[in-house]
Amino acid sequence: MSLDRITGDANLYIGGLFSLRRKDSLKKANITHVVSALRLPLDNDLFTNFKHHVVEVDDVEDENIIEHFAGSNAFIQEGLNGGGGVLVHCAMGKSRSVTLIIAYLLSRSLHPTQASQTTSSSPLTPSSALHLIRLTRPFAEPNPGFMHQLHLYHRMSCPPTLSLLEAHPSYQHWLYQRRVEESLATGQAPSVGDLRFSDETSQPVDVERGAAAEEGGGKSRGEEEGGVVETETPAPSAPSISSFRCRRCRAPLATSSYLVSHNPPASHLSPPKPQPACAHIHITPLSWMRPELELGKLEGRLFCPNKKCGQSVGRYAWQGMKCSCGEWVVPGMTLGRGRVDEMRERERVRAEGKM
Repeated sequence: MSLDRITGDANLYIGGLFSLRRKDSLKKANITHVVSALRLPLDNDLFTNFKHHVVEVDDVEDENIIEHFAGSNAFIQEGLNGGGGVLVHCAMGKSRSVTLIIAYLLSRSLHPTQASQTTSSSPLTPSSALHLIRLTRPFAEPNPGFMHQLHLYHRMSCPPTLSLLEAHPSYQHWLYQRRVEESLATGQAPSVGDLRFSDETSQPVDVERGAAAEEGGGKSRGEEEGGVVETETPAPSAPSISSFRCRRCRAPLATSSYLVSHNPPASHLSPPKPQPACAHIHITPLSWMRPELELGKLEGRLFCPNKKCGQSVGRYAWQGMKCSCGEWVVPGMTLGRGRVDEMRERERVRAEGKM
């Protein structure tokens, strides 16, 4: 399979496994560094004359490839800084290698070095970087799971080291979502050690619903997968924060900072139709739910944290819950509108002032 140069100012190439046997092409491209993105036994003789970096990943959607971005980026930059060419390959030069090159282009675009300035007039996005690769590699197509990780990486401003990635709340939340999904795949609720409560994190989780939020259009990840919405983040706070309290005892339960936005976007082809309020208020897991969620049940009821009250205020279902609007939210953590009162910030301040 051919060896293709990435359009731009870098001496960066992409290919499949068989491109390593094209000695003349490798010599002509002055290849000095090779990145292998696959989990297969490799013939070491093929890399005798090259500096070699291996990223052991399979081309499957649930593979964690984002954890390899910092290492492969540094290796690619080292090769380019030395004046040589860099080849990034996988089995076919279609998914894994493309993903690593996009990650490098994104990082270089956001954090250009003096040795490797980007010619782009504006920072790249995952989609525009993929388009750039397709100019010379038309069949480039990272699998959906890899594209989702690239969008996540881009939203996190491309952490330059693995330690910075691992410390980022958005990455931690993504790992948490993976653990939840793995538990549900075996028919079990997440273990106590895997539970994560949004109000106990050091800062709000900033993971958008999908690529559409940053690209300015298109479908989110949840919409692309058949209308399933994953509760990746609380919705961005509205200008005026609302709080939700138990209707019986007025105990605080949540604020709008922890709401899960799940309504489908309005169509651009027809005027928006008025949407009735959902029967349930979807929120992220919060620490007052701990006693119930630590029971290890797949689904159940949520009770007011005020021990003198104990009123049922909502429901949860780790496997997901269909909202009255028709959207499927995973996991489902809800407050019943008939069980809680919503107070705007001004109303709350006024009410507290009368006490």
